Amino acid sequence: MIKFTIILLYLFFIFLISIVFKRFNEDSREIVRKIIHIGIGPLIPIALFLKIDQNSALIFTGIISLTVLINYVYKILPIIEDIERKSYGTLFYCLSLFILISLFWNKDPFSLITGFFIMTFGDGLAALIGKSFNSRSWIFFKQKKSLFGTLTMFLTSLLVVFSLGYAQQSSFNISYFAIALLATVLEQFSVLGIDNFIVPITSALCFNFFISN
Repeated sequence: MIKFTIILLYLFFIFLISIVFKRFNEDSREIVRKIIHIGIGPLIPIALFLKIDQNSALIFTGIISLTVLINYVYKILPIIEDIERKSYGTLFYCLSLFILISLFWNKDPFSLITGFFIMTFGDGLAALIGKSFNSRSWIFFKQKKSLFGTLTMFLTSLLVVFSLGYAQQSSFNISYFAIALLATVLEQFSVLGIDNFIVPITSALCFNFFISN
């Protein structure tokens, strides 16, 4: 019970920060959403540190996924989806986490954290940097992408893969660059928020295959 209380308090803290930020920045709806997107990143290492078992993690994530699905219909927590474009990114975010927990919670937590961190920090920071600084941009599948945002995605992904890969192997692996590059390419496919599904799943599977094994 204490373990899940810590998890819930952490989630409450992230949502509190986003609510306070929105109150003083009414025109920054996308940034508010990304605060939640990035802020949830450390949740998996915290849960692993607390030694929460896989079944409990799956049940918790399943409940969150169901809540997000209901929220799409009834807008119980509008702050989560308070954006102008049509996106199911939050739902894909939860579903990808559910799959990652199913595959790697006990067998390979490094791969789980890699996929999740690339999604939360890489994709999240790419969106923030891309919108905050002017740079060359292009339209891909009706989604605007920028040079600075794409570079941020690659460098953040590379840092995540390198840090976790080195922590596991204590050696350099050329696959670090390949995984980061693949994640960056896949992030371009962001129509309807599908990148929140394909990026973490693919990154985690590649990490598991090329580095963990």
